[in-house]
Amino acid sequence: MGRRSRQRASAPPRERARVPAPAPPPPPRERATAPPPAAPLATVARRSRRDSAPRPPWGSFPLVELCALSAIVLGGWGILRGGRGGGVLLTAAALLGSVAGLEVAIREHLGGYRSHTLVLSGACGVAVLALAFYAGASRPAMVAIAGGALVAGLVGFRALFKRRTGGVGMRVR
Repeated sequence: MGRRSRQRASAPPRERARVPAPAPPPPPRERATAPPPAAPLATVARRSRRDSAPRPPWGSFPLVELCALSAIVLGGWGILRGGRGGGVLLTAAALLGSVAGLEVAIREHLGGYRSHTLVLSGACGVAVLALAFYAGASRPAMVAIAGGALVAGLVGFRALFKRRTGGVGMRVR
């Protein structure tokens, strides 16, 4: 290991937002004649990422967390049970976990907090695929219809996120 790689082993310190500190008021006789001095920059820590996330409409009740926990319990029970009943439990666990994650994705996307365009358009594609399957469409038609729904969802959800954020196409936090 060379000397330069040892020097870079430590991570750079986290950047902090620099906000001007309030300047003290000038003495009364200098107020009319002299401009105020430049304010020194003070260091202010940034807020946590979860502080700016959109709040759920049901308040502080942990509904999404309970859905995810229920999905984990159902999945474990389905694995232990096995057979046809275990498969039903595993399917229910997958659906419940997907609904919990999809709710968070919808809330964050519509709130302009974080873009979940691909997740939401994929969910639309899967829903259209399921409808086409139960309608009795052929496999090539199902793939074409679901692909069209996916592309339409990508365009629509991206435009929606841009409207919610005032023109920002993606937010990485």
